[in-house]
Amino acid sequence: MKRQTVRKEDDKIEIIPEYGRQKLLNYAESFRDLADLLEDGQACQALDGPVREEPDDRQEYLIKRRMQESRNLLADHMKEMAHILATVAKETCRCRPMGERRYRQMAALLKESGVLLKEFLELEHEDGHREISLVMRQTSAKRVRFGEMEYISTEDLADYISVAMNRRLCAAKNTPTYLAGEYNTYYFLEEPPYHLLTGFAKAVKETEKVSGDSYSFYEADTGRLLVLLSDGVGSGENACLESGRVIEMMERLLEAGFSKEPAVQMVNGIMAAVGQESAMSTLDVCDIDLYTGNCEFVKVGAACTYIKRGRLVDRLSARNLPLGVFWEMSPEIHTRTLQSGDYVIMLSDGVLEALSEGIGEEAFPEIIGKMEYSNPNEIANQILAYAIGQSRGRIRDDMTVLVTGIWDQSAL
Repeated sequence: MKRQTVRKEDDKIEIIPEYGRQKLLNYAESFRDLADLLEDGQACQALDGPVREEPDDRQEYLIKRRMQESRNLLADHMKEMAHILATVAKETCRCRPMGERRYRQMAALLKESGVLLKEFLELEHEDGHREISLVMRQTSAKRVRFGEMEYISTEDLADYISVAMNRRLCAAKNTPTYLAGEYNTYYFLEEPPYHLLTGFAKAVKETEKVSGDSYSFYEADTGRLLVLLSDGVGSGENACLESGRVIEMMERLLEAGFSKEPAVQMVNGIMAAVGQESAMSTLDVCDIDLYTGNCEFVKVGAACTYIKRGRLVDRLSARNLPLGVFWEMSPEIHTRTLQSGDYVIMLSDGVLEALSEGIGEEAFPEIIGKMEYSNPNEIANQILAYAIGQSRGRIRDDMTVLVTGIWDQSAL
């Protein structure tokens, strides 16, 4: 989505123009009003009729209670939507136009690469992150390679701009991959100091053709990666379908602007509405900020997560139930600050069940601490092979191992 900016006297600009900003605030207020209406006990009773304190029919009581829980959950979702709309509407940043000399230097550098520059701004957001905004287009003098048009990538442009700005930049997540022939706005951010390498290994239950585990490495924003893992109840195609739905819904909600905990609550409500045991799935979320190294883990019925730092291993566990068991649930949240060289190891239940047939889960951190591999794929494969060995070669449940390694780029 294209972003527009409106200049202010103090160099502070609003991301959304005034007309659109007011419409978003009105929508947010409407969502809040609906949430208040749903939470109003008298209004609910007026809609449903009087409710007896001791109902004659227990089934009727349970149905009405479930409807009330559903209304409360819907009210929470509407509040979150109102918060998202209001936050976007009020988002501002500080604008710093480039000096004439610097603009000419940048324009000349880009022109040599076949790019025409029209506007060049530096934006500083409220969270302190800086962003470079350039209005530019590819020149009409087409560069032909192997008989076809050769488009200029924003990744290559990031390298050119980094040289001119004397700091490392990367293209923002929502910026187009290639330049167009007409003027468009492209955004570049300071490259995060940390970078990640990911690896995985998986094994399918020996009586099934597909795994009931689903996972995703999802880039929520530039400089922020989420690792999602869901273990569907049971195994086979049904478990695969349910766990896959959980991952897809989480990605869509996060992309829409929901924060992690409300997104988990909404997915749980959808799963609970199905009302079937087969619809229950675990959820394990690891959210890593590559600018700070801060990491947040959200766990719902998930197996332990391990953080390996050399030979030291930190274990994060959860004691709650999977998604879809209750209408309202409380995810367990852990926060850690990662350091260069750390590895985050996420597992599905099948791995720990296999270990229970051998050394047991309690001894597993010591085994991880002794592993000398540095490549995440090698670590994941070694853990999976070790677990299968502990169960004497049998694969009685789906097994998935996800490994994420973090490194400080300046140290490489």
